[in-house]
Amino acid sequence: MPVEFIGFIGTNSGSETHVYKGPVLDTAYVETMARVHDEGGFDRALIAFHSTSPESILVAGHAASVTKRLGLMIAHRPGFTAPTVAARQLATLDQFTGGRVAVHIITGGSDQELAQDGDHLTKDERYARTEEYLDIVRLEWSSEKPFDYAGKYYQVNRAYSAVKPVAGSHLPIYFGGSSDAAIPVAGKHADIYALWGETQAQVNETVSRVRAAAAKWGRAPRFSLSLRPVLADTEEAAWKKAKEIEDRTRENRERAGLKTTGHTPPNAGSQRLLAAAAQGARLDKRLWAGVAAITGASGNSTGLVGTPEQVAEAMLDYYDLGVTTFLIRGFDTVPDAAGYGRDLIPLVRDLVAARDANPVRAAS
Repeated sequence: MPVEFIGFIGTNSGSETHVYKGPVLDTAYVETMARVHDEGGFDRALIAFHSTSPESILVAGHAASVTKRLGLMIAHRPGFTAPTVAARQLATLDQFTGGRVAVHIITGGSDQELAQDGDHLTKDERYARTEEYLDIVRLEWSSEKPFDYAGKYYQVNRAYSAVKPVAGSHLPIYFGGSSDAAIPVAGKHADIYALWGETQAQVNETVSRVRAAAAKWGRAPRFSLSLRPVLADTEEAAWKKAKEIEDRTRENRERAGLKTTGHTPPNAGSQRLLAAAAQGARLDKRLWAGVAAITGASGNSTGLVGTPEQVAEAMLDYYDLGVTTFLIRGFDTVPDAAGYGRDLIPLVRDLVAARDANPVRAAS
């Protein structure tokens, strides 16, 4: 089936390798990144959420206003907005944008970050709340008459949304979370389950777990993989570039007084990436975990390294495992996004089309 490409629109040009000293919300930068993705053939762009960051729905609305076709994948944390209100906010933006909105549900793995917004539930409690939250969100989008809902965390009486998504009763729900508490909720609600850039063995394991959880609900979610591709004209030059990225990342963290070793992240996704990184910086064909090891795998931090043709072929290996969405972002944000659109995305689309036309090769 066709692959989907998702980029990333931050609110300023900072990254692990570039310390940004301007405003936290750089309007011109958001507009530039939105247009680069729109013109570069990306299907969507992720707008991130953090307890200290600019608000994701509002950023997405502005990005949509300066683009023509680009979809938005809006990261959203359940529990801080009433689910009935959130459903109407997302449906309203979907109407304004002509059906370009999707939501990425991130329940949150760090107790410390959640406490910044006044949330003191345990991780298992948060995922139980997310399940109820999404029950109600889906009912708001789909119900043609008022409904009641009685759960542990939410109770609503005669809830109803007059505004519905453009598609009628649904927005695509992306879902992140690798813990034992997360997988059953993903099985019930995820349309696209999002993984970070793990090894092929790890991806195969998680895909199997999520599919088994979804089968209990008669569902068959798709799968997304997040990567930081490092491209160059030759393989040697690409690995040299990756090493330079590692060095700059380490230097920037040391200057900021941040750890570069001995990380103990609280969330299961980061723990899985660090477990992979412990095997070495180079894994599988060309999976690269150098930055993940330095940063404690705090987010999307692994990549594929090589020429565009080599990276495209490595992405096809993940496609054969069931991945049909790739979330890709770089370290030099604007030029990398433009380069992906020019040099990588068309290659992957062509390889997938050829694979779909000749599936026997994938099975051999």
